[in-house]
Amino acid sequence: MRIMRAVLAAAAATALLAGCVQGEDAPAETAGGGKAVSLRLDYAYYNPASLVLREQKWLETDLAAQGVTVSWQLSAGSNKANEALRAEAIDVGSTAGAAALVARANGAPIKTIDVFSQPEWAAIVVPKDSAIADVAGLKGKKIAATKGTDPYFFLLQALDEAGLKPADVTVTNLQHADGKTALERGDVDAWAGLDPLMATSELDAGSKLIYRNVAFNSYGVLNAREAFLAEHPELAQAVVNAYEKARQWIKDKPAEAVALYAREARISEQVAKKVLTERTRLDVDPVPGDAQRGVFEKILPVLVADANVKSEADARTAIDSLFEPKYATARSVS
Repeated sequence: MRIMRAVLAAAAATALLAGCVQGEDAPAETAGGGKAVSLRLDYAYYNPASLVLREQKWLETDLAAQGVTVSWQLSAGSNKANEALRAEAIDVGSTAGAAALVARANGAPIKTIDVFSQPEWAAIVVPKDSAIADVAGLKGKKIAATKGTDPYFFLLQALDEAGLKPADVTVTNLQHADGKTALERGDVDAWAGLDPLMATSELDAGSKLIYRNVAFNSYGVLNAREAFLAEHPELAQAVVNAYEKARQWIKDKPAEAVALYAREARISEQVAKKVLTERTRLDVDPVPGDAQRGVFEKILPVLVADANVKSEADARTAIDSLFEPKYATARSVS
């Protein structure tokens, strides 16, 4: 009887294993006999073009015949997009340029393949009744910021320009939405804000932007996992092409773009218009290169001083190896 039970158990295990190999845990077969491919992207409220792409479903339509399925994951900040790339949860993610540099310098195997905007999405924000009027007035104050993102790097540069060190303030590391809430509740004295949350706080709560500097905002960029680029360069090209189409759609249909942005990001059209028309420049060269390198050279000293990168040498190696311009160079809009 024991022998018979053992034989039956072995047979069951074999059947279970075969089911796993042939079932839902195994790649499905396409109509052409090949393995199905999934293209995994992020979308983000700081990246209006991603919202257009997700809503219009151009990639889904164009790639369906090739057996490619497209899925989307929300990124609450550049730090979250980088986490998803490192975890191989997405193939292409949108971040600030400086965030991509820091991730690459710290070992993330990613490449920047496209520049989708030059935004002024970060600034220093204080409550409407605050007496703080400039960056120097932040000394000794508590500031909310999301480490690993452009607003945090903006804060570091602003402090440095004002002759302050990070140790001269207390940084409370909160995700962007929580930073906005903390500012409006009075839990912090200032916030390194990010649009569209920043514009919402400005218009709805009367929050004040005490320091703005577009040069301290690094570009909006698309980053892809190196393994994904090696395996599916044609999909990377499709994504870059689709982003070009989305940027053109926003420029051609500004009213529709504002309405779509407001709807998808759950913000007022007034906020959406401010972000899209006043703080987002879309007519930029999508090919990553000298413009982004120039921003990195300026921010490098504060990144090193604040230990955001292991060493200056690691950061410079990352600058030299981060960009993969061939996709944006070969872009097309169908």
